[in-house]
Amino acid sequence: MLRLNNIKLPLDHSDADLLNAVARHLKLDPGAIHACTVFRRSHDARRKSDIRFIYQVDVSLEESTEQAILAAQGDNAAIRPSPDMRYRFVGKAEQGFPHESQQRPLVIGFGPCGILAALLLAQMGLKPIVLERGRDVRQRTKDTWGLWRNGELKPQSNVQFGEGGAGTFSDGKLYSQVKDKRHLGRKVLTEFVDAGAPAEILTEAKPHIGTFKLVKMVENMRAQIVRLGGEIRFEHKVVGLLRQESGHDEQQVTGLLLESGEQLLSRHIVLAVGHSARDTFQMLFEEGVFIEPKPFSIGFRIEHPQSVIDRARFGEQAGNPLLGAAEYKLVHHCDNGRSVYSFCMCPGGTVVAATSEEGRVVTNGMSQYSRNERNANSAIVVGITPEQDYPQHPLAGIDLQRRLESLAWELGGKNYNAPVQLVGDFLANRASTDLASVVPSYQPGVTPVDLSKALPEFAITAIREAIPAFDRKIKGFAMADAVLTGIETRTSSPICIRRDAGCQSVNTRGLYPAGEGAGYAGGILSAGIDGIKVAEAIALDLLA
Repeated sequence: MLRLNNIKLPLDHSDADLLNAVARHLKLDPGAIHACTVFRRSHDARRKSDIRFIYQVDVSLEESTEQAILAAQGDNAAIRPSPDMRYRFVGKAEQGFPHESQQRPLVIGFGPCGILAALLLAQMGLKPIVLERGRDVRQRTKDTWGLWRNGELKPQSNVQFGEGGAGTFSDGKLYSQVKDKRHLGRKVLTEFVDAGAPAEILTEAKPHIGTFKLVKMVENMRAQIVRLGGEIRFEHKVVGLLRQESGHDEQQVTGLLLESGEQLLSRHIVLAVGHSARDTFQMLFEEGVFIEPKPFSIGFRIEHPQSVIDRARFGEQAGNPLLGAAEYKLVHHCDNGRSVYSFCMCPGGTVVAATSEEGRVVTNGMSQYSRNERNANSAIVVGITPEQDYPQHPLAGIDLQRRLESLAWELGGKNYNAPVQLVGDFLANRASTDLASVVPSYQPGVTPVDLSKALPEFAITAIREAIPAFDRKIKGFAMADAVLTGIETRTSSPICIRRDAGCQSVNTRGLYPAGEGAGYAGGILSAGIDGIKVAEAIALDLLA
C-alpha cells in the first residue's frame, strides 16, 4: 500500500474527484486502483478566495505496480509506502495473574493518561487498580454544573478532578506535536472510536470530540477496563507513599496510603494525577520524590463573536459547513523579551470556571462537538520560567498560581465570578464598568474590573503589545467589545517529576510519573500516548 501526500481539491469536490486526482498523481487509470482510503484531511485557507482541502490517502494497487512506482520516486516524499500503524503489545500476563509472588499495578488518577495506562495494563492481563480522588463522570458533571450554575465548588469533584480528568470539560482536542514514531497516537484514537467517539477523528487533521461525547466515551472505556479484570475506585484519595530505602539515595515504593487509612501494596504505581493535584505534589515533595520546577504560562481568556473569526480566516467561505468554525494560532515576541501566544483555542465554545480550590478563580475553554456556540475563545498567555519568575523552590510555581487565582477571586467579588474587561478598555488602560456587544460565556457570572491588577506588570505590558499585533493577522482581534476574562494559569503543570529511560522516578523505584501533571504531556492525545508508554514500561518490568 502507498501513502500519497498533498492531494489538493476544492471544497465542493466529490469522492470521484478524489479518486481521479489520485489516479492522475500516480499516472494510472482509476480502474487500476484497488482501494483508496483517506488517512488525513486538512484545509489550506491561506488564500481565502481559493480554500482547498488537502489529503493524505492510502492507495492499494497490484504489488508489482506499487514497487514500480516506488522505484521511480527516488527521494520524492509525496509518495511513500504506507507505514504499519498496528499496535503490538509488549507482553501478556499468564492466566491467573496475579500469582502468589506478584502484585497488581496501581494507577493514581483517571484522566486521559490514567485511562489509557489502565486500559493497556488491563488489555495485557495485569488487572490494574485505579484510584481516583473524584467521582464518576456522570456525578462529576452534576458537581461541575453546581459551580457553574450556583457558585458551589466541590474540591474533590470539579473541572479538574474526577473521571475523565480536565480534558472532559474542554474542547476535546485530539492533536499533538509530540514525536510519535510508533504511532501510539493511532492506538489512542482507535480506542476512542471503539468507545464511541466519532470515526472522523481518525482522518481529520485537527480532530476534536467535545464534552458531551467525551462523557459517554469515558464510561465505555471504564467498562472495558472492568471487563478485563481492572478495578476503578472513585473517591479514593492518595495521601502518602509506602516505601523502603534501596540504597544509592534511592527508595523503592511498596504501596500507597489512602485518606481513609487503607493501605494498598504494589511495587508498580502509575502517577497520572494531572496538572492541578497540588496537594499530591506537596505530599510527593515531602516524601522525597525528586521534583523540579518547569515553565508554564499565565494570562487571560479572550472572547470574540465566532463570526468575526470566521470572516477573518475564511473570507466569503465563512459559515461553510464543510469548514466548520474557524480556529487560529498566534504568537508574538514582545519588546520586553516575553512571548505571548494563543493557547487552547475553542471555536464556538465557552469560557468555563475551572478552579479546584476554594477561594480561587481560574478559567479554561470548552466546546461541544458541534462548536456552534456564539463566541470563540482562547487563552492569551505569557510564558514564564522558574529561573526568572519563581526561583525560590521546586513548588514555587504552584505558589504563584495560587496567589494569582486568589487575586482573581477577590477582583471577581469573592463569589466565583470572574473579573472581566473589554479589550478596548484594557488597551486604553481604563477599568471596565459595563459590557458591550460581546456577551461573556463564563458562569456563574462576571464582574467588570481593571484587569491590569490581575497579573504581574510584565505580563500586562506584553499582552497589551500582543493584541494589536494579533489584530494584524486576525482582523477584528482587537475589537473594542471583545472580552478578556481572568485568569488563565493552568496551561500546563508547573513541575516536572523527573523519570529515567524506564519511565520510573529517578529516585523512587516503582513510581512511574506520567502525563501532564508529571510534565510529560500537554493535552488529551499526548497524555494518552504517555499513559501507553508507562503501561508498557510496567509490563516489561513486571513480566520480566
